[in-house]
This record gives sequence, C-alpha cells and structure tokens, in this order.
Amino acid sequence: MPPNPNLQAQLLTSLLTTTPNLPTPSSTFLATILNPYTSRPPPPLAVLTATARTRLLSSDLTSPTLLDPTYISTHILPPSSTDPNIRSAVLDRDVCLQVLDIENLSKSRWSQVEDLEALERGEGTRGREIIRLRDEEDENGNGERGVTQLPSQTQTQGGAARATISGGGEKATHKLVLQDAKGQKIYGLELRKVDKIAIGKLNIGEKMVVKKGASVSRGVIMLEPEKCVVLGGKVEAWHKAWVEGRLARLKEAVQGVGQ
Repeated sequence: MPPNPNLQAQLLTSLLTTTPNLPTPSSTFLATILNPYTSRPPPPLAVLTATARTRLLSSDLTSPTLLDPTYISTHILPPSSTDPNIRSAVLDRDVCLQVLDIENLSKSRWSQVEDLEALERGEGTRGREIIRLRDEEDENGNGERGVTQLPSQTQTQGGAARATISGGGEKATHKLVLQDAKGQKIYGLELRKVDKIAIGKLNIGEKMVVKKGASVSRGVIMLEPEKCVVLGGKVEAWHKAWVEGRLARLKEAVQGVGQ
C-alpha cells in the first residue's frame, strides 16, 4: 500500500515551513520516510519532519531521487558562474550547494600541519603552554576535541586553544569547494566572515544556500552573511575520509612548495 498522499503533503509543508531555505525533496524521498507506516500508525508529524530533515541534509545532493526536479532546475549553478573568464557577475537565483572541502587561508599550511600533529599527540598549544586534550570527540560529533582545564586556566584560554587548533578564529578566511545538485563544482570564498564557516564547525557534505545577488568573480562565489545560509548536515563517509586525509594532503602541499 502506498503512503497516505495527505500525510505526504503535510510532511512536505512541515519541512519547508519549519526550515526556511531547505531544498524541496522529491515525492520518492518522502515516500521512503513514510513507507514504514503504511500498515501501522505513523509517529507525530514533528517526529516525521525531524527524521526527514536529518536524512535529507545527510544525503548526497546529486542523488537522482533526492530532490524535486523542478527545484533542481531552479537552484543549480547558472553556467556562467563557473566560467573563469567572467570577471564579475551576480547569481540570478538562489543556489543550493554541498561542501566538499574547506581550507583556512589565514594560516600557513605548515602551521595547519603542526596543529593536526598536536591533535594526534593529544595536545594543543597556546603560546608556549601545552594544553592536554581528551581523546573523545565533542558531543556534537564535529571531531573537535575538548580541552582538559588546568587549575590556573580559564574558559577563555580553553576557547583560544580550540580556535588555534581548528583555525576558526573571527578573522579567519576560508575557501570552500562547493557542489550543486547536478554535480557542478565551484569555489566559495569568504568575502566577510560567515559565522558557521570554520574548520571544526563546518562538516563535509553540509548543505548551504547561496542567495540570489551573491557576487561571482572568475568562477568563485563570494560568501557573505547576508547571502549565505548554512543549513547543516553531514555526509558521514565523506567527512570521515576528509578528516583522515587532511593531514596527508597538507603535508603533500607543503613538500610540493619546498621542492
């Protein structure tokens, strides 16, 4: 028996009203959420909505049955946006993207290598102090490790240590590799600080919407708080591979410069 069409419509409405800018899922995707309840009563709509939202944001945008076809056609990168020969343009539509890579341009690659090696040893540095770090991940599952406070340390010092390790300081500038639902890729560059964009905060596979009117220069989208909405999410397999391979990639880049 197919899912109740009225319930499917209610679920779609609930998703789009409770999470502004969320990409519109396909009817096939919604059916997968409701299929287990064709022969038994479904949970409350709020529970179904939370389940659908989590599953949507943790999926690959390019999956053929994930998003509504009409939504895809109106929320992918316009062809001109990825052209490196176009000096200046603006997006003529909202574009839904997922994060494939993030790099902190405010820190040298060698400095980032040292930070990651310190994490592997279970410690971080603040000035000349060594701050021991717990092995477990934080409760949010972001892979950022907590700080074990020494008696003389303050919470501010712990926060500074975490910022040093993650590269998530207020003045940091990040470059992202972004991908739309058709698989087109484009660089994103922080023109002004976007709060949720930082290594240790932003996940690989996380979804965002870059709003109509955002500036594009030579195939790079300029990211600003007013034009960039970070929706959340994570593609677990991608994020795990990115974290595990990041140190090796940075070392390779450093060695390449030195040759």
